[in-house]
Amino acid sequence: MEKLQVWQQWLSSILNYPLLKLGGAVISLWTFVYFILLLVLLFYMAGKLRSWIVKSILIRTNLDLGARQAIGSIARYLTILIGLLVVAQTVGIDLTTLNVLAGAVGIGVGLGLQNITNNFISGLIILFERPIKVGDRIEVGNVDGDVREIGARSTTVVTNDNISIIIPNSKFVTDNITNWSYTDPTVRFRLPVGVAYGSDVEKVKELLLEVGRENADVLTEPQPKVWFRSFGESSLNFELLVWNTSLVHRKGQFISDLNFAIHKKLKENGIEIPFPQRDLHIRTGTKSLTQSLFDDKAG
Repeated sequence: MEKLQVWQQWLSSILNYPLLKLGGAVISLWTFVYFILLLVLLFYMAGKLRSWIVKSILIRTNLDLGARQAIGSIARYLTILIGLLVVAQTVGIDLTTLNVLAGAVGIGVGLGLQNITNNFISGLIILFERPIKVGDRIEVGNVDGDVREIGARSTTVVTNDNISIIIPNSKFVTDNITNWSYTDPTVRFRLPVGVAYGSDVEKVKELLLEVGRENADVLTEPQPKVWFRSFGESSLNFELLVWNTSLVHRKGQFISDLNFAIHKKLKENGIEIPFPQRDLHIRTGTKSLTQSLFDDKAG
């Protein structure tokens, strides 16, 4: 029993050993451990609160997934901010004594953490203005994919190859972003088609329209259209325009299916798809060319 008391006193002396002072508050090892435990609990509860708001409360409303995720993230940030103040007061830290420390941190943020701060502020702008939202199909730079998650510092975009790409939030504020589903999921696709000179252009137009009408994923309204674009070097250039809503997230497959159908339709009807070619005309006679070759060998 005495040994246990000795061990308790020894452990208590270690945990209560003062590490530093903040104003009138003494920060001991136990204060530090207690503070870390409360922080872990705070972040865990904030995450659970966000999930509960998104999946249990807002799901009953007419808000889309992106709006629900945005509201949930903002609620999480506010919970963490208020929780940090409460945790600091709980462990006995007087926040008025942290003015100097806050000033030093502000200088550090200004000098060394500019990118992190920029991305965090950009994340808040994205959540409030919602130029992109969870579930959108976007293109930024060379990245083409679906927005999976918008975090405090970065946004996760998943490509059709199931590759997750982490993009800093600042790029969505400063760079040009193509959002395929920003306001209306109905998107027009353009498919260029070249046919050989001498082809019946009216027949080509009708065949391309048939391809559009026969595809189940092409909308009947607006109707498919065919434009005669230009007279190319080796082909007459047309363009098939179709509308779609269901395959915006898989536009590669949609375009591929239409191209297969176009090739089959034109081949079945004897319409040639040309390839670039050049005709070489030799102006000198055969005798002169033969004599030139003979002279080269003799030399």
